[in-house]
Amino acid sequence: MHDKKDMTGKSRKRNIYERDYDKISQIQPRPREDGDLKIRRIDEHSRRPASKSRQKKGSLRIPRIAALLLALAIGAAAGIGGGYYLWGYEHPYHINLKEIAIPSWIEQDFIRKNLFSRPDVTLKQVNNIVIHYVANADSSAAANRRYFDNLADQDPQQPGTVGGSHFIVGLEGEIIQIIPISEITYAAAPRNFDTLSIEVCHPDDSGKFSQETYDSLVRLTAWLCKELELSPKDLIRHHDVSGKNCPKYYVEHEDEWQQFKKDVKAAMKKHS
Repeated sequence: MHDKKDMTGKSRKRNIYERDYDKISQIQPRPREDGDLKIRRIDEHSRRPASKSRQKKGSLRIPRIAALLLALAIGAAAGIGGGYYLWGYEHPYHINLKEIAIPSWIEQDFIRKNLFSRPDVTLKQVNNIVIHYVANADSSAAANRRYFDNLADQDPQQPGTVGGSHFIVGLEGEIIQIIPISEITYAAAPRNFDTLSIEVCHPDDSGKFSQETYDSLVRLTAWLCKELELSPKDLIRHHDVSGKNCPKYYVEHEDEWQQFKKDVKAAMKKHS
């Protein structure tokens, strides 16, 4: 549960992330695959000289070297344009996470800023919402919030336990936000830098959520998707990030996971 170009071709975006996260060793920026720009070599074929009749007509001939340079320039421009597309420059992130207003049905009770569970590092964008289960049967949202807050009491000069989440959904459907959505949390490494996490309580070891819990989870997730301009396709399990058996019930029952995404989609339409 509680487990970023310089101007010559490397991703400027990656440098930004690395600069912000250097002080936190647990955060690993997602690597970008920057393929080398390859310009296809144009082989010159022999050409017959222009006939005297054509030369007499004064036909304009472009020197072969100029034609080659023109072709190379066009190829380079196409390659660079394609690179900008692949590197994400066509879709700059425009959502200001700090300006999203939290509805009254979500209780905000932030944990202390600390190295182990709330490192106070800016979350620059959200590409996915990660669903977890607390893996502690019959524990309440408040109890799990206390657990994350108590991690702050560890010695920062010594190795310790890290963990966290943005939201916790309780056994009776209560929702507590313990970390602002504009900050990263240690919940889904190595995707902490572009995801939001929701921990969900469950009554027994099967990991299945109660109806009250499930209804609140659907409501919360649908609201987040709308605010962040995401879709149910952007919902993932902790398992999808790290292979961990979390959330257990949705890992062991793929059909129920698909149903959850359908229910979130229906809720988004209902409140649109």
